[in-house]
Amino acid sequence: MEHAHLRLDRPSAPTAKLEAFLSAHTSETPFVAIDLDIVAERYHALAEALPQADVFYAVKANPARPILDLLVAAGSKFDVASRHEVQMVLDAGAEPSRISFGNTIKKARDIAWAYEQGVRLFAFDAEEELSKLTEHAPGATVFCRVLCDGSGADWPLSRKFGCEPEEAARLVVLAARAGHPVGVSFHVGSQQRDLTAWDRALAEVAYVADALHDGGHRLAVINVGGGFPGRYQEAMPPIAAYGQAISQALADRMPTYVDNPVLVIAEPGRYLVADAGVLQTEVVLVSRKSELDERRWVYLDCGKFGGLAETMDEAIRYRMRTPHDGGIDGPVTLAGPTCDSADVLYEKTDYRLPLALTSGDRVELLSCGAYTTTYSAVGFNGFAPLREHFV
Repeated sequence: MEHAHLRLDRPSAPTAKLEAFLSAHTSETPFVAIDLDIVAERYHALAEALPQADVFYAVKANPARPILDLLVAAGSKFDVASRHEVQMVLDAGAEPSRISFGNTIKKARDIAWAYEQGVRLFAFDAEEELSKLTEHAPGATVFCRVLCDGSGADWPLSRKFGCEPEEAARLVVLAARAGHPVGVSFHVGSQQRDLTAWDRALAEVAYVADALHDGGHRLAVINVGGGFPGRYQEAMPPIAAYGQAISQALADRMPTYVDNPVLVIAEPGRYLVADAGVLQTEVVLVSRKSELDERRWVYLDCGKFGGLAETMDEAIRYRMRTPHDGGIDGPVTLAGPTCDSADVLYEKTDYRLPLALTSGDRVELLSCGAYTTTYSAVGFNGFAPLREHFV
């Protein structure tokens, strides 16, 4: 979506630290190199842009221990999706009070275990899940996720998570009657371009909050989710514009609630870590399907199963660099190395790479610090998981 009269942030080159590491590093590809200074800068930038919210880092974006250590020290809180992620955050030194079990799909025994560790913040979107929470996490603060259509997002998160506002209104009243402090959450979709998406979602949250209030109960949590972008091919609004849009939406849609002691949660993942990483991969093969075919197939040693799952439906379009940039180029289809026909990265998007590109050349995909190592298969076709380095 275009944002009239709004200065957009253009994608930038890797930092000097990353450039130095990449030029000196000759170990086997593929790997991701992460500049931790960028993670720290992004954390503080979001905290400044949205001062009324507590930042809960979405651990699933990149759960590497150096990132968790840095964010624990910075004062971040954490959104986790599984028992293992709870343990990882605890091992990094975070207090259980700084953890939100934000997955709406949890085993009862994992709820009980997390509660025993001291976690007191849980998500749900169904009555059965609420029943598990009431039994195994009595008195915990719970927030019900409302459906969002994800329009404006490159990676929508619609349908699987959340429930209709009418159902959410019913469920939060049930939760409050069961003795839980209650709240409402949503997620406008990952890599959200439309700054008005939060206003639309908060209109639904206000409906649920009003139903809770009418039932004689108090709203404890407003969770505005994630959606804050990385910088891929297209320019995006600066983080200050996201903070301003969300703050205005909260003031417009929920003035009665934000003036009270309500916990406001933001759950950045991609924004904190994507632009901190560069993925270096090697060209395995360049071929044509016929002698007269203008389009070349470029096979890399990292594909969908090696960490580039977000190329599914060509949703996330990474910027690329090659040793031959600036030379004559031509159209390409990009694919991974595995014996799976689904392992094609880009076939419809207009990628053009230098004609001089050949086997053995190293190609760099920029802004790959998020959702790459965590999507990498354990060993599909015998290929090793994606390696990660920190600078």
